[in-house]
Amino acid sequence: MLGKNGTTVSGEAMNKLSPSTTRAEHSAGRKNMMLLIQLRWIAVIGQITTIAIVTLGFGIQLQLPYMLQVLACLIAFNIASHLRWHERSTVSNNELFLALLVDVASLTLQLYFSGGITNPFAFVYLLQVILSAVLLEAWSTWIIVAITSACLVGLAAHANPLILPHDHSLRFFSFYVQGILICFVLNAVLLTAFITRIRRNFHAGDVELAALRQRAAEEEHIVRMGLLASGAAHELGTPLATVSVILGDWRRMPVVAANADLQQDIAEMEAQLQRCKSIVSGILLSAGEARGESSAQTTIVTFLDDLAAAWRASRPINIFLYENRIKHDLAVVFDSTLKQTIFNLLDNALEASPQWLRLTASSNEDTLIIEVSDAGPGFLPEILANLGTPYQSTKNRVGGGLGLFLVMNVARTLGGTVTARNREEGGAVVQLSLPLAAIMFEEEERDVG
Repeated sequence: MLGKNGTTVSGEAMNKLSPSTTRAEHSAGRKNMMLLIQLRWIAVIGQITTIAIVTLGFGIQLQLPYMLQVLACLIAFNIASHLRWHERSTVSNNELFLALLVDVASLTLQLYFSGGITNPFAFVYLLQVILSAVLLEAWSTWIIVAITSACLVGLAAHANPLILPHDHSLRFFSFYVQGILICFVLNAVLLTAFITRIRRNFHAGDVELAALRQRAAEEEHIVRMGLLASGAAHELGTPLATVSVILGDWRRMPVVAANADLQQDIAEMEAQLQRCKSIVSGILLSAGEARGESSAQTTIVTFLDDLAAAWRASRPINIFLYENRIKHDLAVVFDSTLKQTIFNLLDNALEASPQWLRLTASSNEDTLIIEVSDAGPGFLPEILANLGTPYQSTKNRVGGGLGLFLVMNVARTLGGTVTARNREEGGAVVQLSLPLAAIMFEEEERDVG
């Protein structure tokens, strides 16, 4: 299946996406339900105002006891709805449908006790029909249309007509004409205001769905890269082992053993070969193989100190500043994937700034914060705006821009975040924030609890 920007999303990724997609749709439904609750309060205030004006101001007789009972039930239902949907986060189409049915029933009863179809406010049914067309699925909308039509027919057949003065010759000053005009303006204003807000809710839901689809595509991309890297690592294992054997044979040859320069070259080659083997092992561990050796219990300070020393020893850089500002050391379990993630941050910074680099580690109550600063050209605005998008890079080479993409996906898996900014004095800062709960050793977690 094609995802956003033409990326391919597998069935497995879409299966993972489906629950999140449903939650996003239901989240928009909850916002729309809260709008219906607000609209119902407006209806309550409008009914109270209209009843007071008609009975006290114009002396028109209404069946007040019954109308007030319906009004009390509508108020009770709206209070219950507010309490229910204030706590719940999702609303389905059926629940919106039932809420609109209650509104239709309430309007029908009020019209029945106040003149039926001769009441100019009978056209408020159009408000319910249009809202259902915007909020509900097609089948639900057609049911609302059928029910409102049946209600109008029933009101025309059974409700007592509203007794109004015979003032049609007054045109605009006729009570009925004024009621029609007020009903039209009320419908127009409410529909404009609420449909605008409903469209905004749907747009926010579409944005969330697009982000979820993009995330599914990225995770699928990560899976494919992991499989490719794992396969390549397996294939590299045999030639690396062969080269290691050959170097060992060369070292024992008399002509090489007698030449100090050749011995030094072979030692350097063996060191680089060992580094290649470590990289291959790291790829296999990150891909999920040999999992029993991929995690190790240590402390935050020890892990970061060893990591900084290992990176510094294997990279050519003039100035590398390492600051560990963590005051309270904690027992943690670090996975090799996290180590490789920090290495990726440092390697990216090294390419931009081969002369100067700084790694800073700190923590607050519940978060580990790692900052990598460089003195390079900094990030372009479009890269900062799309941070972590694959193939967004200033290095102008095929496959560039994957470093931060991988870092952000690992951080997201651990519940963390990655942010970036440019330094005022030049260069850039990338900050990795991870919740301590994601890496804390279980016994330490129990002690803290």
